[in-house]
Amino acid sequence: MWMINAIDAALEKKMQERGLELSAGEIYNADAPGACVSDAVVSMAFGCTGSIISDEGLLITNHHCAYSDIHALSTPEHNYLEEGFWAFRADEEVNIKDKTVYFLKRVIDVTEEVEKVKAEYEAAGKPAGSRKLSFVMESKYRNETGLEPWLAIMWGGSKYYMALYEVYSDVRLVAAPPVSSAAFGGDIDNWEWPQHKCDFAMYRVYTAPDGSPATYSKDNVPMKPKAKLNISLDGYKEGDFTMVIGYPGRTNRYSSSFEVDFNESVKLPISNGIRGEQMSIIKKWMDADPQIRLKYADYFFSLSNVQELYSGEVECCKRFDVVCRKQELEKELQEWIMASPERVEKWGDLLAHLERNYKAIAPAEANAAYFRETLIRGTRLSTIIRRASNPRNQQGTGPKMLEAYEELDLRVERELMEYALETYVNNIDPKYFTPWQSEILAMFAKDGEYDTKALSDSLWNASLFTNDEGIRRLGERDVEFSDIVEDPLAKFILDIKVTAFNGDKQKAEGEISTIVLDREFTHALYQMRLDKSQPQYPDANSTMRITYGTVGHLEPRDGVICDWKTTPAGILEKYSPTDYDFHLNDRQYLLYRSADWGRWGFGPDNSLMYVNFLTDNDITGGNSGSPVMNSKGELIGLAFDGNKESLTSDVYCTPGYNKCICVDIRFILWTIDRYAGLTRIIEEIGF
Repeated sequence: MWMINAIDAALEKKMQERGLELSAGEIYNADAPGACVSDAVVSMAFGCTGSIISDEGLLITNHHCAYSDIHALSTPEHNYLEEGFWAFRADEEVNIKDKTVYFLKRVIDVTEEVEKVKAEYEAAGKPAGSRKLSFVMESKYRNETGLEPWLAIMWGGSKYYMALYEVYSDVRLVAAPPVSSAAFGGDIDNWEWPQHKCDFAMYRVYTAPDGSPATYSKDNVPMKPKAKLNISLDGYKEGDFTMVIGYPGRTNRYSSSFEVDFNESVKLPISNGIRGEQMSIIKKWMDADPQIRLKYADYFFSLSNVQELYSGEVECCKRFDVVCRKQELEKELQEWIMASPERVEKWGDLLAHLERNYKAIAPAEANAAYFRETLIRGTRLSTIIRRASNPRNQQGTGPKMLEAYEELDLRVERELMEYALETYVNNIDPKYFTPWQSEILAMFAKDGEYDTKALSDSLWNASLFTNDEGIRRLGERDVEFSDIVEDPLAKFILDIKVTAFNGDKQKAEGEISTIVLDREFTHALYQMRLDKSQPQYPDANSTMRITYGTVGHLEPRDGVICDWKTTPAGILEKYSPTDYDFHLNDRQYLLYRSADWGRWGFGPDNSLMYVNFLTDNDITGGNSGSPVMNSKGELIGLAFDGNKESLTSDVYCTPGYNKCICVDIRFILWTIDRYAGLTRIIEEIGF
């Protein structure tokens, strides 16, 4: 995940040896008079990546990046998740409120400047933490450039870069296929290979008539972009060069073995287990009622994606022995430290302190994990309760609350609440129970155990938040604030604070916090590699990165070889009319059966079509929607997923196993053209 502004001669040479036909300056060059490839790649509010593919501001990204927008537009009468969304005319393109896209204009190394500001503040006895430094530096560059600045802290503060963006806030949805195409295979195929998803969506960026960024207005016009990506229909083969530019969100590859072991054995198993049970509860209700599916589809989608990601991380960390790999690196680091008196003074006991801290904080962190996953985010109803009980939140009750209830089904919430209370009561150390919670629990105790079902029923039945009359009163603000905070269900959820766990964690840490030790470990590792002239890139932090690789197959297990591409034949093999995750509508089924790919096909009589393909580009969350380009910088697909064997990539990139799953641009164009009949878009992008 190389920084886009750091493509030096050595990296350029390596990419060209692998097949790149462009120069580094054609990929990124803020001082060039013309446009570069990176000018066509945008961040979608640093959650996903998109790219511009027409002279009219047409933007393509993944469907799962647009999922929340499509869900918000959907109604029982027009369920765009199930039907797809297609704007056949320009006036049918729908503005998405609060949607923004960021065009990177320049990246500047501001390390010396930041260090100077930091020294000045410290000399004056003023705080100079990352938030303060970001505020000072970003204010300066915002005033000087008129662009939106973001200070990126690299290698735990070893380096600082200022990224400058032009931000556009009139973004309109243009096209999105139904989930039976975009998410074919559903949760079952997520993080798996082979896959058969047409995971794309299209937006359009609009500007003021003079071309400047502007908020939504009916007078706005389609953007005239500085650059766009050309689309290639020439395809690719195994071994071909691929390049991905995007905004990977977060990695933690400078983590220590102690942190990895802590997450693998303490923290993640708790959240993974609880979220898995929550998913089972929600899915049962979704499968039983289409209206519940519509209400919970977006929530379930985000929940399942995270749960599978972290479950896979735990499994792969064990399989690939990541802790031992980290320990080998730490042995090298310790030897390097001990070779210098100055380094010994600074970092000599660093690894010992890290080991001690992670062991010491484990009990408090385990209890905090149970608390977070149950009483904080175990139900969606708890979010409403917390908002209503916050005296500073004027929208806590009233019409906004009623809107929030419209997105819930209280039958689902009741079962989730029952599970949350059962898990909380039976797993939290009793010393964390508040006096009021202990008093209530005593009423449901028998033979050393708690009847959590009876507890849940009692709190639920006595609550304002769970019956029609109480909800009406809350919506009309016909309640006293004291009635809200003394509500039995609300009080049980709100009585305990996260500070109880944080306080125990701080006591266990002693004089040096684990966060400080982690940061020092990153500093030391960075300095060692710098000292040894080893090429290195910083952890992903939503800044633009470039990764290069090749198309290739996967060998996930001993004796198992998976091809590097899938075809529509695989969709028909998986098709099941009674399984929601693998169903097709009649039009899809007939078109796939006909195998008429027209001009989007290839091979003899255009009879061949690829759906998804594999590369070994290094991606993570935030890269979703990133353009996958060939050696000429032409668009051949979109990155949309990783494989299960790659799920250690947050902390360790495993060569040979880390794969990027991409959707073929030709299958996307066929879907737009032959399935949807959206010919105006086909013509707009030059076909």
